[in-house]
Amino acid sequence: MKNFFIALAFSTVFLPLAHAVELVSPYQVVETTGDKLFTRISSQQNELSKFPELMREIVDEELMPVIDYRYAAYKILGANLRKISDEQRNKFVDSMRSYLVRTYATALNQYKNQKVNYEPIQDTGSKKIVSVGATIIETNKPEIHMVFMMRHDQKAQEWKAFDLIVEGISLLSSKQAELNSRIAKYGIDQVTLELSSVTK
Repeated sequence: MKNFFIALAFSTVFLPLAHAVELVSPYQVVETTGDKLFTRISSQQNELSKFPELMREIVDEELMPVIDYRYAAYKILGANLRKISDEQRNKFVDSMRSYLVRTYATALNQYKNQKVNYEPIQDTGSKKIVSVGATIIETNKPEIHMVFMMRHDQKAQEWKAFDLIVEGISLLSSKQAELNSRIAKYGIDQVTLELSSVTK
């Protein structure tokens, strides 16, 4: 159950910023887009109960446009990034995107109106990387504290999320350790294939 809350927490920030260009603060992005995501899920509960796979469509439309999955994939690859071809790199990025869509859809299909409190807006100055805190609250459950790592895309002039730290543990770093170990043992092509086919 805790794994669900971690994935759920990660999902609250990853929404498209259409019609929200004025949201230049990562704090505003996290709160406003998180509220939009859960409102949509709540409004489509009848359809989702009949067609759970619809959640993948919601994730693809609502979350993926503002996940900096390429940046995250490159961070995960680390030193391996320089050892693989452009084709292998692009296939890995695509597989990471597919993996994230399935992971978020699985988590969000368990959404039961949990409450999320967001960190108040702060001045980010000229920072390109900003951490934004939030807390997931559910009756009779321990609070889950998390920090979203937001990266500002100077060219696009928008904030995107690339990592989540839950109770001091970075999901990006954890995935990096796991996948780099497998890359060393089985090779980049095998790990890319596994990411494409894994269901969770």
